[in-house]
Amino acid sequence: MATKSRNQRDPKREELRRLGERVREHRKDRGLTQEALAQSLGLSVAYVSLIERGGRNPPYTTVIAIAHALDVAPSAMVED
Repeated sequence: MATKSRNQRDPKREELRRLGERVREHRKDRGLTQEALAQSLGLSVAYVSLIERGGRNPPYTTVIAIAHALDVAPSAMVED
């Protein structure tokens, strides 16, 4: 099986990176730390950090919970 070069981007990874950027942006806009967001969601700080860095593909229900915790429409998490 051929491996991808670093110059070739996996579209799924790009989507996860953009999701993470949106989470981070909305979290910071509300003046929340990763710890505060994680606590409000019952998640670990490490998991929130991984989401923000695009390192995890959170389930749909988690994305909805994050949106509600940040007081934004769930669509704001996924729309460009």
